[in-house]
Amino acid sequence: MITVRMAMARMFAIAALAVLAACSGTQDNASTRQLDVLLIPADGGTESGTLADYQPLFDAVGNMADLNFDLKVAQSYGAVVDAMCSGTADIAFVGPVTYLQAKERNCAELLAVAVEDGQSIYYAGLFARNDSTIQTLTDVRGKSVAFGDVNSTSSFIIPITMLMEASIDPVKDLGALRLTGTHANSLAALIEGRVDVAALSFDSYEKAVRSGIPGARDLRVVARSEAIPYPPLVMSSRLPDDLKQELRQAFKNVEKSPDIQPEMIRGYGGAQVDGYDTQFSSELFDSVARKMTRLSDELKGEILKKSSER
Repeated sequence: MITVRMAMARMFAIAALAVLAACSGTQDNASTRQLDVLLIPADGGTESGTLADYQPLFDAVGNMADLNFDLKVAQSYGAVVDAMCSGTADIAFVGPVTYLQAKERNCAELLAVAVEDGQSIYYAGLFARNDSTIQTLTDVRGKSVAFGDVNSTSSFIIPITMLMEASIDPVKDLGALRLTGTHANSLAALIEGRVDVAALSFDSYEKAVRSGIPGARDLRVVARSEAIPYPPLVMSSRLPDDLKQELRQAFKNVEKSPDIQPEMIRGYGGAQVDGYDTQFSSELFDSVARKMTRLSDELKGEILKKSSER
């Protein structure tokens, strides 16, 4: 028979166990550090594809540094800068221009840059369909062109300056001008015949070819940019210095992690890379900064206005 005293003792025991479990859970949560990662919508694939490209890398880094990473893909390049500066993102994969914008606002600093065959560079390009008469940059005059996000290095800033260097005014000398938001959308617009030319990175184009996107192989390169510093990983300036050092060390040695295979170390556009350089100099982005100065706010405004015309 269970007495009142026995029942009371049982209740206290259950309560004590509950308190211990709660304390244990709190300690476990406290020991698990989570960082929020935001990725630019920059490649030639899908949101799920972008996450799949980067998840293995961050899982390996997380295991090395005892961290959890919550990866999300942003809706625009500007959203990534805003997230870094508002403190809602701790780490971001960005384009060179996006990095410079965040750096100018003292929100972010370089974390790591991918290395492939000993280099950390990529290229922008202007593409046309094989059945087009467009062969060179001068042939783009009067034609309709698709660009990506206005803050994208390789689908907007660099291609626009390439046209300007060929004495083509992007507002006065082009036909219809479309801002599609992403490399993938610009590529689709070209393949489907909605524009004559599309501006995007070679990494995004090559990913579309690897993925078997219909029509991707039926395009030609009209012009290729000079080498651009590879899109970097950046971290919030607000992070503690010891955590910044942990992150740099983990990315520097990620290829040595027992949790990762070489094909799992990927970079921009899902391309396999050799590893990550955590000593990459920010001064190497100066060439991009100089390109940015050619696009004044007034010119950007005129381009936005022209892109809204139908």
